Amino acid sequence: MNRLGKRIIIIGSSNAGKSTLGLQLAEHLQASFIELDALYWEPGWVAASDEVFRERVRCAIQSESWVMAGNYSRQQDISWPLVDTVIWLDLGLPTLLRRCTLRSWHRWRSRELLWGTNQEIFWKHLMLWNPDKSLLAFTAKNYRAKRRKLESLTRNPEWKHINFVHLRSQQEINSWRNAILSTQPVEVGNTRKHEK
Repeated sequence: MNRLGKRIIIIGSSNAGKSTLGLQLAEHLQASFIELDALYWEPGWVAASDEVFRERVRCAIQSESWVMAGNYSRQQDISWPLVDTVIWLDLGLPTLLRRCTLRSWHRWRSRELLWGTNQEIFWKHLMLWNPDKSLLAFTAKNYRAKRRKLESLTRNPEWKHINFVHLRSQQEINSWRNAILSTQPVEVGNTRKHEK
């Protein structure tokens, strides 16, 4: 039996697969899906103000059950006290950089709209000397510090109420996800449990 609870957050570096897994879990659990990037970015890649972003998060977590994808620590004090399970996708840097390159290229070529308002600008990611513009450079520069920060969160007594799931490879992610998705959600009173 798997017990994730009703409120789940998926964290990890860019291109770890947070949104992909989040959508799959939300659909399986019949929960709302919250993508923090969609709440954060305004048209033209302008960041929302902290006040606006935090209010959007407050509104998004009003539903009884939700799955959130993203790290944004500026909203952590709002969502983390309510969460039951945090899933950390902890993939290696080469995998993340390869995925970033392929995803950015695909989004740029297809002119995919991101969060309904923005489009990928692939050439910016090739500016490896500028982590403020290149997601590749940003990911590489911040990889170790982000891992240390996420590791410290799993040990922080403030979050002792949270069930942490630490997945260290795509194989672990796939195995864990398949085990969860193979269970059947069953409503029991006001709570939901999972049974084979």
